[in-house]
Amino acid sequence: MEQSIKWTINQMVNQKAKVSIDFLNQEEIQKARCFHASFPEYSPTPLCSLEKLANHLGVAGIYVKDESFRFGLNAFKVLGGSFAMANYLAEQLGQDISQLNYETLVSNEIRYQLGDITFATTTDGNHGRGVAWTANRLKQKSVVYMPKGSSITRLNNIKSEGAEAYITELNYDDAVRMTSENAKKFGWVVVQDTAWEGYEKIPAWIMQGYGTMAVEALEQLQAMKVYKPTHIFIQAGVGSLAGAVQGYFASVFGEERPKTIIVESNQADCLYQSVLANDGQPHIVTGDLFTIMAGLACGEPNTISWNVLRDYSDMFVSCPDWVAAKGMRMLANPLKEDSRLISGESGAVTAGLLATIMTSDKLKEMKNKLGLDENARILLFSTEGDTDPEKYRSVVWDGECPVIEWKS
Repeated sequence: MEQSIKWTINQMVNQKAKVSIDFLNQEEIQKARCFHASFPEYSPTPLCSLEKLANHLGVAGIYVKDESFRFGLNAFKVLGGSFAMANYLAEQLGQDISQLNYETLVSNEIRYQLGDITFATTTDGNHGRGVAWTANRLKQKSVVYMPKGSSITRLNNIKSEGAEAYITELNYDDAVRMTSENAKKFGWVVVQDTAWEGYEKIPAWIMQGYGTMAVEALEQLQAMKVYKPTHIFIQAGVGSLAGAVQGYFASVFGEERPKTIIVESNQADCLYQSVLANDGQPHIVTGDLFTIMAGLACGEPNTISWNVLRDYSDMFVSCPDWVAAKGMRMLANPLKEDSRLISGESGAVTAGLLATIMTSDKLKEMKNKLGLDENARILLFSTEGDTDPEKYRSVVWDGECPVIEWKS
């Protein structure tokens, strides 16, 4: 397996005609935030300022949003699925989501109007658990399919939320297609965080749901007297999360937006490959997509997110597994008074990358291009905790995926 970190500047970001990001503006994202806040389980997740790590790496600040606390589900994904499902129900009722909250949606009157609905999705674990949890809370049903090689622990977590759930013999993207076909056959509603022609409304709602995390982070930064981050490192699978974060911050700050770095697994780097092609079109990565970063093991970009990332993001990076493993160990073993974070494989890759950029001579050009210096204030999102505890211990305790000194 290729062990080097690969990166490219996005040449398309300078084009004048950019895709609209109005659907990710402050007003739209506040609708999602208000809906999420109506759940009894809601509270903002912590934003940890890692001051000692920032000093060690020679930057002004490193801030990590810890999504392991989200709704007790150990990952951020429930934000997208729950908001999309609520929007679907609102649409069935002929209302706007701003008119509905959790308590209303689970009332006997509304349940009688809606009848029984089955939501279906494909997941590596976290998204499916969020869909199952929400369906359960909304007194509806869910069916969840997982790609081959998925964690049994993650499967059981999904089943514990009341879903029918299965591990298939397909890779992620083929499992998505199977879910779509079964949904047509059985009358289910597909809740997928990737978009394709004819399936765009629900993925857009999911992206808006992820925006709750972004608006919380900005509020928390400003409470720390940090007006905005200078840089955002954000991980990507199909790109829905990355597109949501990018779109929100670009909407708020316009031309003064933070520099954004999109980070993928090198086994599923469809966005990086799309930027390399430099033709404005999304490109697909095929194969088994085996990586410890299960949440990023997606080979086909969300077409909505791709347009946002193409037009607003500054750099795309393709990372081998050891970068994520390094980030996991760093966050679990902090410097002095810094907070300890339990960050899973997909959640920690940005921390591992940032540390490597700041300490490796091989990435000096990358560091200089980004302007990562003593004035940099960097925002990271740890999107999951130890959602697969055995894998987490294998990496953090037993040294799986050791740091590699790759050749120039």
